[in-house]
Amino acid sequence: MLIVFLALAWVLATPASADTIRIVTPFAAGGPADQLARLLAQELPARLRADVVVDNRGGGGGAIGTEAVARAAPDGKTLLLGSMGSHVISATLRAPLAYDPVTSFEPLVLIGSVPSVLVVSPQLGVRTLAELIARAKETNLSYASAGPGTTMNIAGELLNAHGGIKVAHVPYRGAGPAINDLLGGHVHVVIADFPVLLPLINNGTVRALALFGAERSPLLADVPTTRELGYPDMVMENWYGVFAPAGLAGEVHAATEKAILDALKAPAVVERLKAGGLHGTLDSGAFKARVVRDIAYWGPAIRQMGIKGE
Repeated sequence: MLIVFLALAWVLATPASADTIRIVTPFAAGGPADQLARLLAQELPARLRADVVVDNRGGGGGAIGTEAVARAAPDGKTLLLGSMGSHVISATLRAPLAYDPVTSFEPLVLIGSVPSVLVVSPQLGVRTLAELIARAKETNLSYASAGPGTTMNIAGELLNAHGGIKVAHVPYRGAGPAINDLLGGHVHVVIADFPVLLPLINNGTVRALALFGAERSPLLADVPTTRELGYPDMVMENWYGVFAPAGLAGEVHAATEKAILDALKAPAVVERLKAGGLHGTLDSGAFKARVVRDIAYWGPAIRQMGIKGE
């Protein structure tokens, strides 16, 4: 009888045991969030005893997909793979929203954080952040972003605010076109997530001047951080994490969180995270504290810099 009871309890604590679990990403297919969601979709079925599919719902700076999850039933069958940009930045730039970034969700696991990296074309002739700032004071330079209100835009304005310069903002519809115009010599600077630029840095197509992070990356050991260079507030680290709708039952929360944390320890996943420069996995309690802290910080910072969304 005890065995039957324990077996029944395990089944009840396992979310969506006979159903499909959707991982909603509030972005188009192919980006970092989508790739992470698909990694989890490969690792979670055996751990949650359910099929797992990825549902891309881009638009609105991440607000469309995020709202869809906020409105979903809190039964463990719908999850959100969001980012600092979609969850925190959108909450500031697109308020009021139909959901609250804190109270409408249960943070489950922060998969990892990745710093932005500032790169220039080698043809610009600067090799350090100090040289770039000096050049910007002498001549007109421009930086490209994936659009108004994106983390690339915010990082560019951090450069302006803390460097005491005015590098002109040139917005594009996505990181790809922005980087292409850097390569074509139409803009001078791009500051984007580490994994996006790493291949171009490694093959010498672009030159990395500084990581907008708290510590150096072993993948770019020779590239200093902005903090090392005397700019402690010139930091932009994007994170990616998994949320559920608010109201998730405690046992389902615990089982889903454990399954995700276990999946992130799978050798193939560890290797992919390492190759992408992601670090700093957090459990649900620490993740929630990070979300609250980031919203409190970035709201006033974005307003002070005068950044507007689309």
